[in-house]
Amino acid sequence: MDRVVVVGAGFAGLSTVRHLQRQPVEVTIVDQHNFHTFQPLLYQVATAGLDPADVAYPVRTIFGREPNVAFRHGRAVSVDLGARQLALADGGQLDYDHLVVATGATTGYFAVPGAQDHAMALYTLADARHLRNAVLGCLEAADARPQDFDNGAPSFVVVGGGATGVEIAGALVELLDVAVRRDRLRIDRQRSRVIILEAGDRLLPGFAAEASRYALETLRSRQVDVRLHSTVAEVTGDGVRLDGESLRAAAVVWAAGVTVDGTLAATLPTAHGRGGRVTLQPDLSIVGHPEVFVVGDAGAVPWGPARPEACPQVAQVAIQSGKHAARQIMAQLAGQTTTLFAYHDKGLMATIGRHAAVAQLRRGPILRGTLGWLAWLGLHLVYLVGFRNRVVVLINWFWRYLDWPSGPRLIVADVEADL
Repeated sequence: MDRVVVVGAGFAGLSTVRHLQRQPVEVTIVDQHNFHTFQPLLYQVATAGLDPADVAYPVRTIFGREPNVAFRHGRAVSVDLGARQLALADGGQLDYDHLVVATGATTGYFAVPGAQDHAMALYTLADARHLRNAVLGCLEAADARPQDFDNGAPSFVVVGGGATGVEIAGALVELLDVAVRRDRLRIDRQRSRVIILEAGDRLLPGFAAEASRYALETLRSRQVDVRLHSTVAEVTGDGVRLDGESLRAAAVVWAAGVTVDGTLAATLPTAHGRGGRVTLQPDLSIVGHPEVFVVGDAGAVPWGPARPEACPQVAQVAIQSGKHAARQIMAQLAGQTTTLFAYHDKGLMATIGRHAAVAQLRRGPILRGTLGWLAWLGLHLVYLVGFRNRVVVLINWFWRYLDWPSGPRLIVADVEADL
């Protein structure tokens, strides 16, 4: 029986495995974490809207009833394409007949001085926990030592005006509100600021202009200081430096983009494009190795025969490319030729906070406000893994629809500090 190794348990990896389960192949999924993370909701973990367990689900549980699927907990470090062998950080090795690289991407700092050392990313579950601890810790510190935070007015800077930046900025404003209203933290809410910096000329650059305008107007109506055409020159220990101006910040959130550098995909001896993404054949395999596929954020996935440019790095591309790779593997095993990948654009969504979101569907009008927010909620519940997670998140969101409850605003460090 042919051996298929899938590296990565994100959207692309899970999609690949789901379309190979119960097929006449032995599938091994490899990941350095033993859980799948629902990345679109990480910002809610970071801003104390959800618990980490609400957006994560064990990989072994997902495929526990599939006899042809196994899980290997480990970090893949290199691939010997000639020997068809995957090497792991713990010294282990896995032989394969077909390999699917779905390692995603990592935070891209674009060589901005100080960004990697002083800014906080939001790409993994560990990032979300770290950011939540930092933000809540800053609020507590501002209550205890207001003189260290502009007389009790802490500010937060978000770098990047894409979907992640817009969502985290909107959620931070709501967190500041609830910190005063519910937790009675002694901070000056009128002078406390959330600042979002975008180098381009509009927010949500991948969306239609109408959606960008709505996001801008909504954030500004909620007292978010949106600054377009603002390029960060340096991130320091106490804020960011722009060209000619310095902004003091209790915390800097980096949501400016991602890169494949530092992942297994970056080590593949083949051509790479912008952001380190692997250059792919039209069927998503790599040049010279039809048995190796790269899917999701790791690859420059083409839209299709009529549009050779790369798809955006979003969940739908990951899901569809993973499914396509699985089908090409089965076609090869059946002695058939592979087919070209064609992306079916289902639209884009971004939430700006309670009762405010934009849903840009492939056809029809752009949904905004509460209607867009409800559409956003429904779609994310559909794709969230695990019945328990869906129920918990649905209850949480329903309760928040009525009023923000006394949610999981807990500072939980891995190592307890001396009090």
